Amino acid sequence: MSKKKLFNDPIYGLISFPFEIIYDLIAHPYFQRLRRISQMGMSDMVYPGARHTRFQHALGATHLTLRALNVLLSKNINITKEEKEATCISILLHDIGHGPFSHTLENTILDIHHEDISVKFMEVLNEEFDGRLSLALSIYKNDYPKKFLHQLVSSQLDMDRMDYLIRDSYFTGVAEGVIGYDRIISMLHVSENELVIEEKGIHSVEKFLVSRRIMYWQVYLHKTSLAAERMLIKLFHRVRDLYQQGEKLDLPKSLKFFLENRIGKSELMNSPREILNHFSGLDDIDIWTTIKKCSGNQDFILNYLSSCILERKLFKIIFSDTAFDSDFIEETRQKIVAHLNVDKDHSKYLLIHGKESNQAYTTRKDEIIILNNNGSVSSISDMAEKFINTNLIIKYFLCYPRY
Repeated sequence: MSKKKLFNDPIYGLISFPFEIIYDLIAHPYFQRLRRISQMGMSDMVYPGARHTRFQHALGATHLTLRALNVLLSKNINITKEEKEATCISILLHDIGHGPFSHTLENTILDIHHEDISVKFMEVLNEEFDGRLSLALSIYKNDYPKKFLHQLVSSQLDMDRMDYLIRDSYFTGVAEGVIGYDRIISMLHVSENELVIEEKGIHSVEKFLVSRRIMYWQVYLHKTSLAAERMLIKLFHRVRDLYQQGEKLDLPKSLKFFLENRIGKSELMNSPREILNHFSGLDDIDIWTTIKKCSGNQDFILNYLSSCILERKLFKIIFSDTAFDSDFIEETRQKIVAHLNVDKDHSKYLLIHGKESNQAYTTRKDEIIILNNNGSVSSISDMAEKFINTNLIIKYFLCYPRY
């Protein structure tokens, strides 16, 4: 009996995959967990439709990768069936290491980047699948000689970015994120082992880069969702502090494991299965359950932060192009202490300051390469410098309760 199924995607329509192992991986509990991991953190506090998941994104990115591989094959690029399958596996599992609310709680629950966790998940799955993921791992880690296969998975013009721009634009309703993905994929080629774009696709790539920059400041780093996410992080800092002080908190089992054990790369290397099993037991539902249980807690900070999140009474947030003056920060702290009648020590959970940055495109490494009509190649920054913003934009923020 065939394992192959059709998925009805709201963007691409009916999609399917030619490799049965893809369906085996989709059915695995590690991957099914992505159904319960939001793609965009707490962006639904601003854009109510932004409730889609990493599961949807992984399927969409795999679909685009398959289309890109077929385009390259139609242009007589040498890609074996095994390489095609492995590249699809690599992109399917590229986000399997994301924790609850995706980037929001990264480095809060574990001190490990989600890509490193993804690699460990893939290594464990490779054991379960008798080594059938070895080539996919090599492509994912950029160890495979055909560099262009890795670039489809991870580069400045990869299928991951392409799907999340399309998908996030669709579910937020922000039209600025709409890109001509069909045209970009149809213009893909390979030159000197590098993924390139044919010259006639240059304007579609320019639109892609402009859309990505706009989406970051209008959606991903929107001040309201940023405030909500920082409040959630502070709530979990308070949960960790109280739990480690011996407070009896009713928490999910896997969350307790990470509160009791500070997990970094070395711990993950030594006990990957135990840690991954606990990590795969955590999802957005556990976090929302914890938030609801903290609401009404006798501890003021837990009660206040969780109630504000649940009722969407979010902190005020202000941005600046320069770091905030220490006197202004201290003045704001004193107002919070007086307004909420809290200890000054507790104000660290209520006054949040830091910085966010975004660079839509970098010329430092792995530039997007254009294949000119005469067969030569050029970087897109040389050909379209008026349209490509390579500046690193940094914004400082101060976030605090309204008073």
